[in-house]
This record gives sequence, structure tokens and C-alpha cells, in this order.
Amino acid sequence: VQLVESGGGSVQAGGSLRLSCVASGYTYDKGCMGWFRQAPGKEREGVAVIDALDRIGYADSVKGRFTISRDNAKNTVSLQMNDLQPEDTAMYSCAAVLGQVPVRRLVQSAFYNYWGQGTQVTVS
Repeated sequence: VQLVESGGGSVQAGGSLRLSCVASGYTYDKGCMGWFRQAPGKEREGVAVIDALDRIGYADSVKGRFTISRDNAKNTVSLQMNDLQPEDTAMYSCAAVLGQVPVRRLVQSAFYNYWGQGTQVTVS
């Protein structure tokens, strides 16, 4: 499984960015896929994940601002991030796992074993 992210960048507070993750060797009906982030000096945090049954988990800190979506034909998961704030600054990584994750634990990184290299998001 390979995951390749794109779409990071720098924006001012209140702005928007859209991240995309293309998966190879993986199809949406095999498991869960989503976004995690890590800021300097902080632990990795789950942001948003979607599973094979279209169930979605969000971190409380992004609910109402971020939206995860999936394009099954393109094997791509995207993260639309609106109203970005400086505290959203982090390295954002795409992750996936084959198999099911308990829905209440979708954004717990310990379940995921395939990771992309990440894309930086900076909000000033």
C-alpha cells in the first residue's frame, strides 16, 4: 500500500485548503483511510477518517470546519479544511489500515499501519 498526499501550503487564519491522498495497492472497501496531524512538540492527532461503510470520525477540534470525502473511482480521500486557525498548523499525513476499526476509535492512530510522507499545513 502506498499513500501520496498533496495540497498542503500556507494560508492566513480563516482561509481554506484541500488535501488529497491517492492510494495504490488499496481499495476503499478494504478498510479505513484518513488524515492525521502532528505539530512540533505534540503527539500525533487523528483529524478525520472514513471507513469502508462510509462511517466518519472527526476530532472534536475540527468538527464543523473540516470535511473528509472519498472518490472511490480514483482511490482518493480528500480533506476540505475551512476556517483554518494557527492551531491547525501541523504536518498532515494520510493513513490507512486494512480491516475494520471500531467506529468510536476511527481517529486513533494506533490502528493504522500504512502512512504517507505527509504534507505541511501552516496557518498564520
